Amino acid sequence: MLYIPFVLSFLLFLQSAPSSVFALERHIHGGPGGSNTQDLPIIVAKDLGLFEKYGLDVDVVVIGGGSRLMQALIGRSVDSANVGALAPIRANLSGANVVITGAFLNKILYKFVTRKEIRKPSELRGKKIGVVNFGGANEFSVLMALKSWGFPPDFVVIVPVGDGRTRLAALEVAGGLDGTVVAYSNVVDLAAQRGSINILADLAEILKEFPERSFIADRSFLEKKRDNAKRFFQGVSEAIYLLRTQPQLRGRILAIIAKRYRLDVKSAEESYDGLYNVFSFPPRIGRKGLQDVLEIIQREPGRSKGDSDLRRFVDESIMDELEREGFFKRLQAENTRK
Repeated sequence: MLYIPFVLSFLLFLQSAPSSVFALERHIHGGPGGSNTQDLPIIVAKDLGLFEKYGLDVDVVVIGGGSRLMQALIGRSVDSANVGALAPIRANLSGANVVITGAFLNKILYKFVTRKEIRKPSELRGKKIGVVNFGGANEFSVLMALKSWGFPPDFVVIVPVGDGRTRLAALEVAGGLDGTVVAYSNVVDLAAQRGSINILADLAEILKEFPERSFIADRSFLEKKRDNAKRFFQGVSEAIYLLRTQPQLRGRILAIIAKRYRLDVKSAEESYDGLYNVFSFPPRIGRKGLQDVLEIIQREPGRSKGDSDLRRFVDESIMDELEREGFFKRLQAENTRK
């Protein structure tokens, strides 16, 4: 009986102690990273300690291109990844056990840029358009732009070249690229002002919904480590909510952007101002944008029109579970009181 007070005190400590007191479960997440500030919710969740709050030690690894991210996921090198929806759907249709589990960006924040002499879409016929790699958001955004202009996929020649800076540089070299799509950035605008390239279109004005950053995982991971996956989404969801609603965190987030993406103060401010309110909360995939992806894929040779049931490609059961448990409403209530 003498030990009961101690035991009760210890149990109360266990209930109230932060998760950092205990060993955190590891989660490896793959993303394009680099200068791609569209990954901001994951970086904010990491650097503000939100993953640790929910009991995870998250390693964020940089893997360029949708195809390479898919290879890493299928090969079990990562537990989850974020990528344009084109890559996981193609992988699924090829037999991979990969599904889309949510999305944090359902808008396209790209500009279609070309050599300065190309001034309208019809002048793209037969031209070389650069993307990071096949199977990712770059390629899909090019295909969707062509569709919106009334041109077939083979209207241009799509070639994998590498990151945005490499592709922009290739636009200014004789015999290099004729066009590409790049994320919003100062580099694009400044180059356009110099007259070295032309901004042919702002794709956000053309495509109203676009599955630019979808979360993906192997079904077996969701089955075997469901709690791990759930806690990952809790951390990301809180990061998105804080980005959208807590302007008092602007200074801390600007410091994260500047450090992580190696930007000066002005560029960090512009990235924050252009992104803080565009992320989806809750982080679910937009069905209209996803249907557009399927339509593009079905136009490829050998594809079946029957491959159109979204349930084959999407498993948002963790999102559903968090919704039923009132997690998203609690986030709103907790941060309203602060």
